[in-house]
Amino acid sequence: MPDFEIYEIINILGLIIGLTFGMIAQKKQFCFSGSIKDYILTKSTMRGSSVIMAIIVAIISTTLVSTYYEIDLTESNYYRENINYFSIIIGGLLFGTGMMLADGCSNRHLIKFAQGDSNSLIALVFIGIFAFATAKGFLNGFFSPIINNPTLLEWSALLGNITMNIYLVVGILFIILLFLIKKVQRIFSLWDGVLVGLLVSVAWGVTGVIGEESIERIVNLEAISFVYPTAQTIDLFSNYQVNNLSFPISLLLGVLLGAFFMSKINRKYSFGCTSGQGEDKAKFNMIGGALMGTGGVLSIGCTVGQGLTGLSTLAFASAVAIISIFISGTITALLLNRKNKLPMCFIFEWKDNTPDYQI
Repeated sequence: MPDFEIYEIINILGLIIGLTFGMIAQKKQFCFSGSIKDYILTKSTMRGSSVIMAIIVAIISTTLVSTYYEIDLTESNYYRENINYFSIIIGGLLFGTGMMLADGCSNRHLIKFAQGDSNSLIALVFIGIFAFATAKGFLNGFFSPIINNPTLLEWSALLGNITMNIYLVVGILFIILLFLIKKVQRIFSLWDGVLVGLLVSVAWGVTGVIGEESIERIVNLEAISFVYPTAQTIDLFSNYQVNNLSFPISLLLGVLLGAFFMSKINRKYSFGCTSGQGEDKAKFNMIGGALMGTGGVLSIGCTVGQGLTGLSTLAFASAVAIISIFISGTITALLLNRKNKLPMCFIFEWKDNTPDYQI
């Protein structure tokens, strides 16, 4: 039996978590941006309910795991020193706009690419390129005066990156969930949200508990995120070194594999979509991908990285980020819909609901 180092075990577990995430997300088409689009186009709240359920479960399960195993979540990137709320808001606004232009966030494009949408590869490449350019490349110099602006940092420090009250946050989310599901029995159909939320806490456990035992290599305290890991994955394949393989890269590769395998079983979402054929999808995927890559770095995460993983730590900065993403995503979707440029390939509706609309 092979004798694995701790960091290698963590990478294997990251792959397994990613496989599970990818299979669930493909099976139920779990998607933040899609939930906004569903409501605007068809008033459907099914996918939105799954997202809220995932956030609730992620918060509760992560709190239980971190308390039991004494994981200090304030050591994660979501509680970084010199937090800059202005940078986070700008990043969130860019990301939200980009995900609606490209018809999907970073997580969604991983699933779409794995199930057959070649246009999503364009979005993923641009997400990776612009994430790297913003973090370490030519765009870093452009945004550095904002990110490291002494005045903005000083104003942000007045508030600080506080830990929100779990009862208040979960209570608000539960009220939103009840509003979305409308019928209490529907909550039992949100199994994808439950499992996705649990995967977040499992990921925290892997890096926060097992990762602490790693001597050969430092393992960062992190969970599930996709923007900067997309850039790291491109870098790994461009300048291959086996030592560069890490938990987030392994998880991302797992998502692709899991979604691909599930798409061979769940074929109804394999892409033969004709919606918006007249649009230049490549152009919107490039622009949207670039905005998501830059925005995801500035906001310290994407819809999953901040909306699930970040919020699971109850960091106030994560709430600011996901609210910014939601606001700009909704406004962009409404503008696109007004011009009949908001595509709808599939209808997602509650099984007990008879739709009163036509696509």
